[in-house]
Amino acid sequence: MKERMELPGGLVLRPWETTDAPAVREAFAEPVMERQADAPVGSESDAERWVRRRQDQWSRRTAFAFAVVDASDFALGGVAVSSLDTRHATGWVSYWTGSGARGRGVATLGCRALADWCFTELDLFRLELGHRTDNPASCRVALASGFAAEGLQRRKLLYDGVRYDVETHARLVTDPVP
Repeated sequence: MKERMELPGGLVLRPWETTDAPAVREAFAEPVMERQADAPVGSESDAERWVRRRQDQWSRRTAFAFAVVDASDFALGGVAVSSLDTRHATGWVSYWTGSGARGRGVATLGCRALADWCFTELDLFRLELGHRTDNPASCRVALASGFAAEGLQRRKLLYDGVRYDVETHARLVTDPVP
């Protein structure tokens, strides 16, 4: 199974390593990011546990998470596929970038490569993702990565007492490559 992919612009997609913990902690310290993690990532040890969970999921083949790193091997963000359903050949895609990498195509390039990897390495047919409707940047990443908008999940997410709508997107193996 291919675990390292060269991307345009000198970026690389590779599995998470424990040396990425400082970048993870820095990224999830941002107020807009802290609710994106599956557990608090406020300390270096929290970030190391976050990386170990990604590694454990990979070894159990329940999810596959990649760091998107620059030429100096610094993690700028991440992409992952989870909720794998082998019967129906589907998976759920997620992505994020640290503030210093936003607007540079990091998430889009990572998502495109992840989708190609899922279709070839995991033999998936359909990939799905969702983003809050008040996050137009995430929508732009989804569309630029070849994920067509499919619908709206009204008031799906609850953060700090506020409900948010989620737009769903999907990309099929038969869709044109973006």
